[in-house]
Amino acid sequence: MMMQQSVFQILADPSRFRIVEALVGGEQAVGDLVRAVDIDQSGVSRHLRILGEAGFVTMRPDGARRLYSLRPEPFQVIDDWVRRYGKLWEGRLDRFDAALARRQGLPQPGGKK
Repeated sequence: MMMQQSVFQILADPSRFRIVEALVGGEQAVGDLVRAVDIDQSGVSRHLRILGEAGFVTMRPDGARRLYSLRPEPFQVIDDWVRRYGKLWEGRLDRFDAALARRQGLPQPGGKK
């Protein structure tokens, strides 16, 4: 499993992020990505190499074309990270909701007023 920091560093580059966004819809050839993200072919190829080395994309040869698609593993790392911090925020938001209800004199969860 890759380190979370490197996952975010990879996606922090706006060009790589746009390529990932373009691949959400499914497998695409380099030429399609060049048109979708408005980056020259050498730039797209360079970013695809970086994304491939980081485990974000996989390449499948199709005759003379190379088709790229997203791999799920790095996105699972991101999902795990978000869930971990989501629990922190859920607790804070529950406490905020209870404090707001007390301040407004509304019934609180658990039947307290």
